Amino acid sequence: MQLSRRITHLTGGGSDGWDVFYRARRMKAEGVPVSELTIGEHDIRTHASILAAMDASARGGHTGYAMVPGVASLRETVAKRIQEQTGVPTTADNVLITPGGQAALFAAHAATCNSGDTALYLDPYYATYPGTIRGVGAVAKAVQTHAEDAFQPRAAEIDAAAEGAVSLLINSPNNPTGVVYSRETLEGIAEVCKKRDLWLISDEVYDTQVWEGEHISPRALPGMAERTLVVGSMSKSHAMTGSRCGWIVGPAEVINHLINLATHTTYGVPGFVQDAADFALNAGAELEEEIAAPFRRRRQLAKEILAGQNTLGLVPAQGAMYLMLDVRATGMSGEDFANALLDTHHIAVMPGESFGQAAAGHIRVAMTIADDEFAQALQTLCTFATERANAVAAQ
Repeated sequence: MQLSRRITHLTGGGSDGWDVFYRARRMKAEGVPVSELTIGEHDIRTHASILAAMDASARGGHTGYAMVPGVASLRETVAKRIQEQTGVPTTADNVLITPGGQAALFAAHAATCNSGDTALYLDPYYATYPGTIRGVGAVAKAVQTHAEDAFQPRAAEIDAAAEGAVSLLINSPNNPTGVVYSRETLEGIAEVCKKRDLWLISDEVYDTQVWEGEHISPRALPGMAERTLVVGSMSKSHAMTGSRCGWIVGPAEVINHLINLATHTTYGVPGFVQDAADFALNAGAELEEEIAAPFRRRRQLAKEILAGQNTLGLVPAQGAMYLMLDVRATGMSGEDFANALLDTHHIAVMPGESFGQAAAGHIRVAMTIADDEFAQALQTLCTFATERANAVAAQ
């Protein structure tokens, strides 16, 4: 008996990009102290007020089956939030609550791609993107961005790749680069989508973590609301990673079909989790800023530390909880650098190659440990890089 090709080829037949992370976790399990700067997991836990709302809802009896489309009040809250962000009229009929942003990404591609269709995504990319596309039976096609452009996508290159494609997946603020797409970039992407009749799937889970510039949802651009599916989540904005509560926002007809999909797959999200999410979103910008504040602070720390050396290049860190560092001056690939750093100093970072070939020769650093530990780890990382670069220069 054989397994389906769809399930056995989710990772394209190769590594899933998480090898360094898995190795670091094994080291920690064996008692080795490792500074983990790998995944986007807050070092603070979910806010006590959110947990209190979750507890009150559960103890109040909201532990049975919840409505598959989502609890009405949460759908309305998300609709209001998206309408305020975009200026596009949005109601609960435009919203499906999902078990986290990842489920929303899968649903979006299930809605827009037939088996064998080509779906575009940008490289570098969040590690699950190509597998998500393959998971719905579509063909995943990467469009490279470039370090010399600070990884802002080029509309002309998307256009050149779009012949025969049906969708394009973008992510701003961006994981892994920390770049926030400019209005010019998004307008160029929008024009390609309209020209090529593409669905645009916009992953906006980091919309509360913008340090420079502004977050612009492409749904707000002229002619884009009817062809854009917005993915959102409570994970990053409210440190609710384990609660698995997200959403997809789009045309009502699409949402109706996705409700059918949810009925046959996830069957909704626990009601007490949704009530906690509703409470959190209604708590307002002050709570969101409190949760974002450590990353804003550590970004400034990182800029000050990196200013004292000239080996590592910092990709403009405009948003999200990551730094993308250029390590090519060391003569090492991102993967070799990350493995050597873990072996010699027990500091775990993600190789740029984990996120595609466009970020080869880079590493991604998650700003997800306490300030003093983060500063010490980054100083050590810089010293390690300088030593490697000096060794290369001496050869």
